[in-house]
Amino acid sequence: MTTEEFKNLIDSKLGEGVVLSIDENATPKALVIDSTNMEAVMALLKNDSSSFCDLLSCLTAIDNGQEANTMEVIYNLYSIPLEHSIMIKTVISRENPEIETVTHLWKTADWHEREAYDLFGITFNNHPDLRRILMPADWEGYPMRKDYEEPATYRGMKTIREEGDPA
Repeated sequence: MTTEEFKNLIDSKLGEGVVLSIDENATPKALVIDSTNMEAVMALLKNDSSSFCDLLSCLTAIDNGQEANTMEVIYNLYSIPLEHSIMIKTVISRENPEIETVTHLWKTADWHEREAYDLFGITFNNHPDLRRILMPADWEGYPMRKDYEEPATYRGMKTIREEGDPA
């Protein structure tokens, strides 16, 4: 399926306007979906026989910074038997970054969502075990945010390498 065919499927099953746009600059092209429609879109793409995206190969996030005050969550879906893929993007508020989990659709979402939570602070509502996965449980802040400032120390240890420190 092409990106346009995926859009047509979503339009026909969920109504026009669910797909906000096609991001022509993304590689591959991506469908941009309103965050409130993500659960329905993802279930459709997984369960419809013409799309059957049985694999969530990647879920990642982008911090667009304080000026834009938004973040993006990006999903890469793949159909093994049908040999096609689609990128789905959604934009969420940076002040209250939250979206519904897709762990009930793809088990791989469990760790992908935990990573996005840990590094960006995105809350995945109804996630079965949303906790840090890469950083210590008591780490403060989210290292992939554009305004993140690494603490000079953590539990009494230096975290920032200074000029002249041995490699």
